[in-house]
Amino acid sequence: MQSHALPNMGGHSSEASLQGPLRFNRALILRLVVSAAFLIAAAVYAATGGGEAALLLALAAGFGGYMALNIGANDVANNVGPTVGARVMPIGAALVMAAVCEAAGAIIAGGEVLGTIRSGIIDPSLIPSTETYVWAMLAALLAAALWLNLATMVGAPVSTTHSIVGGVLGAGIAAAGVGIVDWGVMGNIAASWIISPLFGAAMAAACLYVVKRGITYQPDLIASAKRGVPLLAAAMAWAFTTYLLMKGLSKVVDVSLTGAVLGGLALALVVWAMMRAYVGRRVTGIENSKSGVNSLLGIPLIMAAGALSFAHGSNDVANAIGPLAGIVDALSTGEFHGKAGIPMWVMLLGALGLAIGLLTFGPRVIRTVGDELTNLDAMRAWCIAMSATLTVIVASQLGMPISTTQVTVGAVLGVGFLREVLKARHAAILSEIRANHPEGDTASAEAFIARFHATPFGARKAMLSDLKARNRMGAPTLLGKADRKALARAHKRDIVNRSLMIRIFAAWVITVPATAILSALLFFTLRGMLMP
Repeated sequence: MQSHALPNMGGHSSEASLQGPLRFNRALILRLVVSAAFLIAAAVYAATGGGEAALLLALAAGFGGYMALNIGANDVANNVGPTVGARVMPIGAALVMAAVCEAAGAIIAGGEVLGTIRSGIIDPSLIPSTETYVWAMLAALLAAALWLNLATMVGAPVSTTHSIVGGVLGAGIAAAGVGIVDWGVMGNIAASWIISPLFGAAMAAACLYVVKRGITYQPDLIASAKRGVPLLAAAMAWAFTTYLLMKGLSKVVDVSLTGAVLGGLALALVVWAMMRAYVGRRVTGIENSKSGVNSLLGIPLIMAAGALSFAHGSNDVANAIGPLAGIVDALSTGEFHGKAGIPMWVMLLGALGLAIGLLTFGPRVIRTVGDELTNLDAMRAWCIAMSATLTVIVASQLGMPISTTQVTVGAVLGVGFLREVLKARHAAILSEIRANHPEGDTASAEAFIARFHATPFGARKAMLSDLKARNRMGAPTLLGKADRKALARAHKRDIVNRSLMIRIFAAWVITVPATAILSALLFFTLRGMLMP
């Protein structure tokens, strides 16, 4: 009996050890099957009734659907990553909400006419023939989609707009030479690699500092939350309403900046009144801590994630279906144009692709933005969402080329780096306080620190000055500015994942050249395969 027991036990252990990988493989296979079924259905539908152009239409629909899948999988992190990372929403609920909002934004506000050549980077009139134009757009779509797929696999959030720009650039040069490119536009795009993350980081850090000064640095967090949280929610409502009116609904209604700002202000006042009543009811049951304050920001953050997803669907669906619409137009009319009408089936393909992509492969990049770069809570997520929204509004009015992906990642980094500075400064101040009490008198030093924390933030500097005055005779003096900086550096600890940050930056820099080279290679390959 015993001689059979050992093999049975070993088999059970082996089965248990394989259970996790098997579940993972089954889930991966299911996601791949769903994605493949979507692409096949899109290709078959496009080819139906296509006549001689059936093969090209099938390829175009398949490549456009593949691009839409990858946009959904990669860009979803911009919208729900901080909210999920702050533990406000579980990832499953966030994915479903984002999928619905992305699809709704694409269908409702995706626009009747979209530019098929993104950002005017090439002059389509220089392309020698309709067939060459179709091959170029096919190559651009496939190259951009493959690059996004690779970036999603490694968890790198990259710009989908820059991906398709690189694809169009490479295919355009392969089709008609370097003279087809508007290098001034390309220079602006290159400048956005620096502008976008820096602008987002600065805006997010400023927002976080204001929140800390107004709420978390105050001794009575409940009282400061009753005043501050309704204002934070109202500010978010103002920013997101303005953003949606300017960007998300711009293809449906024509709203000026003034009209968008006034519309946002009207809703902000309503939200402020509602949140004031809500917070007034909730504060009686929460603890006087940062976690208690964070619990009050859940509803505004969920609404912000939904609004961002809607706006993203309305804008970035063009990266997938713009070139596809150009191909359909060229094949149906025999000519190619700078702009093309969007058939409803093409719009639906883009909307469904965004939704399916984020549901099947979105979690990987969400973890990068929400968890792996730096630790987030609800207040930090609020600052990131506000930063991304305000940056897009400001940049739109100034005509600055920016990437929402890079703005969001920059905002996450701005929040993380500010926390590093503030924590190091706070630790240095505590060390300075202890150094200005008699050696061995720990109780006195800790009592002073407790009073220091219970004092309003604006009055703490006076406490330190008073400590210096009282200890001028005999006791050590407060450290000078240079010494305080040295002490802060000694206490500094990394809160931002630098190695991951460098990998993401590297992916940003090579996105356009990588997709351009890949697109050129694919153009020559497709031309060789499809030429009679």
